[in-house]
Amino acid sequence: MIIGRTIKYGFNTMLDRIKHNPEERKGASMPETIDETNIYLSHFPQKIGFFSRTLLKLFLTRIQINNAQISILKQLQEKGVIVFASKYKSNFDFLFYYTRYKQLKLPYPEIGFYYRIITWQRISRIFRVLYLKLKYFSKNFSLPNPFKNGYFKHQLTNDKSGFVSLIDRKGFYRRFVKAKTDPMRFLIDLQNEIDKPVYIVPQIIFYSNNPRRSELTLVDIIFGSEEKPRRIRRLFTLLKNPKKVFVEICDPVNVKDFLKRESIKSLTIEHQAFNLRRYLVRRINRHRQSIIGPILKSRVEIKENILTNDRFQKFIIDNAESNKQPIRQVQKKASEYLEEIAANYSQNWIKVLATTVKIILKVMFEDTIIDMQGLQKVKRMSQRGPLILVPCHKSHLDYLIISYIFHINNMICPHIAAGKNLSFWPLGTILKGGGAFFLRRTFKKDPLYSKVFSEYVYKILEEGFNIEVFIEGGRSRTGKLLMPKLGLLSIILDAHVKRICDDVIFVPIYIGYDRVLEEKAYIHEIEGGQKEPESLKQVINARKALKARNGKVYINFSDPISLKDYLNENRIKIQNLSKNEQKVLCDRLGLQFLNSINNISVVTPHGVMAGALLNLSRKRFAKDLLNACLDTYMAHLEVIGVMLADTLKKDPKSAFDQVLDNFIDRKFIEGAATSKPDEPKNENALFKIIENKRPSLDYYKNNCIIFFIPAAFTALSILETDSFRFTSSALRSEYKFLQELFANEFAFDADKTPEYFVRKTLKAFIDDGMILPHHTLPDTYNLTSAGFRKLKFFAGFLATFLESYLIVLTFYTRYPEDSIDTKDRLKKIQSMGSRMHKRREIERIESISKVSFNNAVSFFVSDKKDSAGNQKKIEFYLERIQKYLNLLQE
Repeated sequence: MIIGRTIKYGFNTMLDRIKHNPEERKGASMPETIDETNIYLSHFPQKIGFFSRTLLKLFLTRIQINNAQISILKQLQEKGVIVFASKYKSNFDFLFYYTRYKQLKLPYPEIGFYYRIITWQRISRIFRVLYLKLKYFSKNFSLPNPFKNGYFKHQLTNDKSGFVSLIDRKGFYRRFVKAKTDPMRFLIDLQNEIDKPVYIVPQIIFYSNNPRRSELTLVDIIFGSEEKPRRIRRLFTLLKNPKKVFVEICDPVNVKDFLKRESIKSLTIEHQAFNLRRYLVRRINRHRQSIIGPILKSRVEIKENILTNDRFQKFIIDNAESNKQPIRQVQKKASEYLEEIAANYSQNWIKVLATTVKIILKVMFEDTIIDMQGLQKVKRMSQRGPLILVPCHKSHLDYLIISYIFHINNMICPHIAAGKNLSFWPLGTILKGGGAFFLRRTFKKDPLYSKVFSEYVYKILEEGFNIEVFIEGGRSRTGKLLMPKLGLLSIILDAHVKRICDDVIFVPIYIGYDRVLEEKAYIHEIEGGQKEPESLKQVINARKALKARNGKVYINFSDPISLKDYLNENRIKIQNLSKNEQKVLCDRLGLQFLNSINNISVVTPHGVMAGALLNLSRKRFAKDLLNACLDTYMAHLEVIGVMLADTLKKDPKSAFDQVLDNFIDRKFIEGAATSKPDEPKNENALFKIIENKRPSLDYYKNNCIIFFIPAAFTALSILETDSFRFTSSALRSEYKFLQELFANEFAFDADKTPEYFVRKTLKAFIDDGMILPHHTLPDTYNLTSAGFRKLKFFAGFLATFLESYLIVLTFYTRYPEDSIDTKDRLKKIQSMGSRMHKRREIERIESISKVSFNNAVSFFVSDKKDSAGNQKKIEFYLERIQKYLNLLQE
């Protein structure tokens, strides 16, 4: 009764105001001009009271908005009409976007299609609108329609932004039963009437980044899900932890471009509107899944799905018959294998690990440099299919850092392919909770294990999870990239062949460290020491590393590679490939991933300094000679355009001085006896490398060696001509020979010929004044006197590898084929290398490397140069390599 009297009083007051106020009377007369038909409650008032503003600030300002995505809105502002879109109808969403975007001075939604905003309006305005609508109804026997009378069109074409919901409880009934205007059709009509594009910007508010469960909880049933919370749950989340709430902006949809699609332009406008709505909903759904991942099934559910699928059951029957075992016994073994392999993905464990990694990065490193622009590209591409992350592998921290970066940037953390050596308690339990699934180093002799593992990978791809694959197979002990191990990549390709996933997105990732934590262990293993198995004791001892500062961490993302697009661009029908052809494709992709990682690698001052120290041939060297070598390397790096660490960009001299001091503190180098101890930075000061620290320096040199390899090959080819005048054509065959010799050491771009690299390097040498083009003879160059010394600076990068290969060839000259068991062969080669170093047949202790010996053996065995009938070939390679080493020593 009181409410009724209040309304009656307010209504009478409004009538009195209109009678005595000409402006109000003018508004009440309802003329036909559009400017005076603003009688709708579809937008928020321009001014909100102090109490309301305070309340909104309390709840809304702490909700996170991605700065990179904000730039999308700024770019659209000048291009066309903007309409924001949400999946479900929500006054809160409308209020948030209106308030927060307005506060940030961005385009903000003002006009809500089929929204009636009453709560935030002044009472006088509510009565005014009510009166004017009654007045309109009395004259026209209908209520005003902003879609038809041009009000919405006028607002949107005059720099106002709209807001539309794609799924509304009453929306379907309104469109299909009451035949009211469909906002999608209205926008299509608007686009057909105006020249500038209409952009629909789908947006999502996340109240949690937890994956959805396959079954609703009681809280979800009563208070709504995290995707669509009811008022109480939304309010509780905003009060308890507003920073947990964040906004994601999907890529805008250009309606003009959408209507030009072949599959759309021939449809009726009703079907175009239907397809536009469906396309927007799918885009939101894909974006949501790229953030929180697919529906999270329990480990037991995943296990049951795998063990009971028809494809696997057929294999079980065939395996039981071929091995003459009971089916139940084979099933039991398969279940045990799956228990050993499967992750136990848990958002709680991921949050614990994220907090731990945050502390580690803060305590142990000076800074973490993340390629945010590259990460945004990855984020957009993740909407097309599961991501296959392909990082280089330098440290155990690698997989923790990647998951941490994904977590803090609101992306679903990947399942990680990890070695079974990490499955010990309690680390195995923790890593499985963080998404790790374990695999054995080899399982060729166990077809059942191989099948179980493949089916598990198929399943997580089918569910839509991201996978992290270390293409090198293990951590690099040498500092450079290892040749790819392609077993898991082959399984992923098989999943695409079997149509388990329509597309996968490969993302090569570079992770680099100024100083790697496992440095001592790596050097021990390279020199022939036994690898210490991972254990709880190692985890406990790792706390000591927290006391050290290890420089910076660098993370770069290469452009994502869609497998579907790659196959289409290269006209490959993968379903028609034979096993051998699929293996060739796998090899090609593996090398492409390594090349992509190399292309985004960061050159640090530690790597360049280590290379300069090791490549100076003299036992003692002055600082001015070291500086000359560093200047030569930096000039070359700038010419070929590589990514430099920020310290090298700002002040390379200061960066190198700091690294030199660091190497002195770590006892890698020391002042020579003839130099004055109180002036280590004097240009005439002498230094020498501590002999047993050369392998540590070699590790850091190898971090950036790939950028110097074309120059090293070219420089050695020029030195081999033994002339100060040469032609580029004379260098190609030598360059090709070196490329083939070291095919197991470096990943070469198969699309680029030796001629390309020779010409590119010669141009860089010309820019540095090392060579001069002949003024009359074409394709001919003259070597300068300064250039001769610089050639050795570059060719020196190959010295360690040449000596390693020399040791292996010397071994084959003394031991006939098959005279030594394969298991003992590397030990014998290692012993021979040590003896040759003591006898000074080789100079560099770092050339006694198990990894290089393995690569050399693989090369010579594959070419059958270790057989008795190929003694001449062995002698040929020995002579060739010895000649190269002599050129470097002269």
